[in-house]
Amino acid sequence: MASNHSPILYLIGSLRNPEIPAIGMTLRAIGYEVFDDWFAAGKIADDSWRDYEMARGHSYSQALTGWAARHVFEFDFFHLNRADLGVLVLPAGKSCHLELGYLMGRGKPGYILLDGEWHKTKPRWDVMYLFARGGVYETLDALSEALKLTKGPLYHIV
Repeated sequence: MASNHSPILYLIGSLRNPEIPAIGMTLRAIGYEVFDDWFAAGKIADDSWRDYEMARGHSYSQALTGWAARHVFEFDFFHLNRADLGVLVLPAGKSCHLELGYLMGRGKPGYILLDGEWHKTKPRWDVMYLFARGGVYETLDALSEALKLTKGPLYHIV
């Protein structure tokens, strides 16, 4: 993390998760510059893009080469690259998992915040969350406490 500014935390999550703004505010309160501006696109942004491109007769792969997709990708990519760490908020889709993987592949710490009862009620769990060396947390309070620390274990579950 850079020492001349508040650490930049890229908050990764679903556009459909109404908790994202509140989680961002909590993490700001403990001293992070939180990037969650992607949430402003709204909960149906991806669906609207898909519908627009399909109405134009474009396939998924064709749509990915269009200006709308490239613009959104570059926006997120810019902020992923300036981030010091990332927090993935579950439940989350493929894009979110790719973003966390990208950050961690660049050597940035990754953290995962489980979604309340989600991990207890879903029949499939995933051991690959062990890649998140910052840890896997069941509550926002536990995640916040871990993020307050400047040094800690490479991996732990709270």
